[in-house]
Amino acid sequence: MYNRKEFLKRSGGAALGLMLGSALNTACNASSSAARGSISKVGIQLYSLRDDLPKDPKGILKQLAGFGYKEIESYEGADGMFWGLGNKGFKEYVDGLGMKIVSSHCDYTKDFERKAAEAAEIGMSYLICPYVGPQKTLDDYKKLADTFNKAGETCKKNGIRFAYHNHDYSFRLQDGQYPQDIFMQNTDKSLMDYEMDIYWVVTAGQDPIAWLKKYNGRFKLCHVKDRKKGAVPQQGEPNLSVIVGTGSIDFKTILAAARTEGMEHYILEQEAYEKTPLECVKEGAAYLNQLVF
Repeated sequence: MYNRKEFLKRSGGAALGLMLGSALNTACNASSSAARGSISKVGIQLYSLRDDLPKDPKGILKQLAGFGYKEIESYEGADGMFWGLGNKGFKEYVDGLGMKIVSSHCDYTKDFERKAAEAAEIGMSYLICPYVGPQKTLDDYKKLADTFNKAGETCKKNGIRFAYHNHDYSFRLQDGQYPQDIFMQNTDKSLMDYEMDIYWVVTAGQDPIAWLKKYNGRFKLCHVKDRKKGAVPQQGEPNLSVIVGTGSIDFKTILAAARTEGMEHYILEQEAYEKTPLECVKEGAAYLNQLVF
């Protein structure tokens, strides 16, 4: 027969075991949830609202916060990246809405030192080249890669990063090579990253996951833009984007792979509209905020 001291010793050990088991269970569940993943901070490229934003920047930003967006990627309009509010005014306003400006598309060939300094001053992470257009020769892409490296140096000096956003042309064979390979292989990864526009990769007939794996850790941002169902990829086609979550792109699988390969920012972009632009991005936010992958 156990004496009282032995009983307490054994029952205390059992209780400790139960507590540890419970803690491990909780940790495993949390780990499992984290492994499955979701987008904790859904972002939006403001170009999605290019017709509405210039008329009422503050009003549009307030609505975006209400839709559940947490990160902002701007672009250069007539009033610059900060829509007439100045870099500090823009930051203060979006911070007050519970959002953060993390990046902006801009012309990196003009007044880039000032742009980089202003972006760094308010804690942005990236300035991004949105488009260079198809080039005549592969050497032209190599020359562009050199300019990217220089822009990357300017950003690094200011404590931020430079990135390039693709369209379909860099994922189409030209003289036996993919221009995107030329960009990736001729730019310094210590100086710049890449923003994968998933829609344009698919439009070029390419597999986003294969490219994410090929250049692990180099695609840090992505544009989540859906594509019309049944559309056959072809060069020079009009934009066939639809409300995110209603098209043909398997975001659940692609974003899971992207997360594994180092993706950090998931940014919705809407270029064609089936409803009003605000209705489209509202529905897109609802889809991405509930997506588990």
